[in-house]
Amino acid sequence: MLGGGLDILELLRVGVDIALVWYVLYKLIMLIRGTKAIQLLKGIAVVLAVWLLSIAFNLQTVQWITSQAIGWGLIVIIILFQPELRRALEQLGRGNIFGRSARSEEEIIQQNIEAIIQSCNYMAKRRIGALISIERETGIGDYAETGIPINGKLTHQLLTNIFTPNTPLHDGAVILKGETIVAAACYLPLSESPFISKELGTRHRAAMGISEVTDALTIVVSEETGNISCTKNGELHRELDQNSLSELLRENLSLNVKSSEKKTKKRRGSNDG
Repeated sequence: MLGGGLDILELLRVGVDIALVWYVLYKLIMLIRGTKAIQLLKGIAVVLAVWLLSIAFNLQTVQWITSQAIGWGLIVIIILFQPELRRALEQLGRGNIFGRSARSEEEIIQQNIEAIIQSCNYMAKRRIGALISIERETGIGDYAETGIPINGKLTHQLLTNIFTPNTPLHDGAVILKGETIVAAACYLPLSESPFISKELGTRHRAAMGISEVTDALTIVVSEETGNISCTKNGELHRELDQNSLSELLRENLSLNVKSSEKKTKKRRGSNDG
């Protein structure tokens, strides 16, 4: 009986040990994601693979070269990636390395919102027509494929420049995903609803159309009036000022809203079942 209890405790200890190591590794990978250190990890994996193959096939020269590379690799890593290591140690000292992912994502959302608002206000004052569709839970990659790939970081300068009149990409919709401008000059499905006002043009019908088939948030800047509108779930919000647009974006793009919507969908699914 005592032996069985010790075995369970030993298994629990090993499980906690492995879980902690994997958690730390995961956080470190998230920390260096998007930096040049990722390429370093790929290079290390290649060197280790070659080293193991050289041992398996008794390739002595290759084994000696890879052994030297591994032996001196730590010093090379410290020299080449001193800024990344210093930043990681600073964050560890501030105690926020393990809470970095959630906060950084919130910061990214806030920066995206500010870029969109700044761009829309600029275009509205100058009556530059624009159609911006923001992907949420439902993927809209099929519509992005109808346009020209951009895959650039979202900034108000780039977003505004795309819609500048008489440029190759100004006609059509821009599709955003996270902090990335995925594509421009995209075709969106036009709404067939008879309740849309006749005074609204193709951009508004396209914005309504995409909102009827996905949960995307789509912003329209009118070329005729300079008014800003937004569609979501088949609803059209017209004549938005800066504060209204900012509030609407924050309500629909924040992490808390996304997580609550996921919970709501799960509850609905269980109730349907």
